[in-house]
Amino acid sequence: MDLELRHLRTVRAIADEGSLTRAAAALGLAQPALSSQLRRIEKALGGPLFDRDHTGARPTLLGELVLERARVVLPAMRQLQEDAVRFANSWNRVRRFRLGATHGPLLGALVDRLAAAEPAAPVSTHTSWSVDAISSLLAAGRLDHALVGVCGESAPPRETELVWQTVGVDPVFVMLPEGHPLAAEDEIPLARLSHEAWTDVPGDGCFADCFTAACARAGFTPLSVFETDTASCVHLVQVGRAVGLCRATFPPTPGLVTRPLAGAPLSWRHLLGHHPGSPAAGAAAAVLGHARAAYREAADRSESYRAWLAAHPRFGAPP
Repeated sequence: MDLELRHLRTVRAIADEGSLTRAAAALGLAQPALSSQLRRIEKALGGPLFDRDHTGARPTLLGELVLERARVVLPAMRQLQEDAVRFANSWNRVRRFRLGATHGPLLGALVDRLAAAEPAAPVSTHTSWSVDAISSLLAAGRLDHALVGVCGESAPPRETELVWQTVGVDPVFVMLPEGHPLAAEDEIPLARLSHEAWTDVPGDGCFADCFTAACARAGFTPLSVFETDTASCVHLVQVGRAVGLCRATFPPTPGLVTRPLAGAPLSWRHLLGHHPGSPAAGAAAAVLGHARAAYREAADRSESYRAWLAAHPRFGAPP
């Protein structure tokens, strides 16, 4: 058997996890399949790579040698792939906008503004719930610009490789059905919603932990949280099954209202990113201008947010 990169990733996963059981779970494999693969790898390399017993798996001297080389080879091969993709893409000098985004309120408006400003330039989009997935495509040169969001003051992904600029900062609002007893309130203390079920969209990052922590500070634990797509969140709120968490720029929607949470216990930063070595980097300032204009338009369409922003100038788009 010839040794392949995937075999090195397997060896590294076993060493990182400390056991075949945990490594199999991390790799999405059945443990017997991972054990068989490890035996084939060890046969190809001439000896056992791990000492295994009931306490876990520890690298042998041969295993340490292989791991030492794997820690050099794997990052180098990933960098080679990303550099090659960026180099290949740099030959295409046709003006274009390959946009990536997590699911949010700004992508459609940004596409519209770019298509109007540059009618001859093709615009394509790629969306994912995962900020990490979008930023990986951006780093690999498969996207030109990316719209993502991060919770509060969390660091953006791959911040040493990519350039991120703030489009706007939202407080997190609550979505209520129109007939909810609190729907007429200007602001709602989080504690007054302690008896409610909740719904929001999924994603990676720390938002779920930040929401749980905010509830704990308000003196309660959420009864339940339905993580689902935006349309299902809206439906659950409209029928009174849950109240929803949303960005303040959430567009006006029949059957529900959005209201600020008192004291803004949660916030969300909209970011636009690009790779500094990409041919698209020269257009980054213009794309950022369009993204901020789209954000301001979205904020202006929400009557509740427009009034709230006037009293809370640290939120919204940068001047």
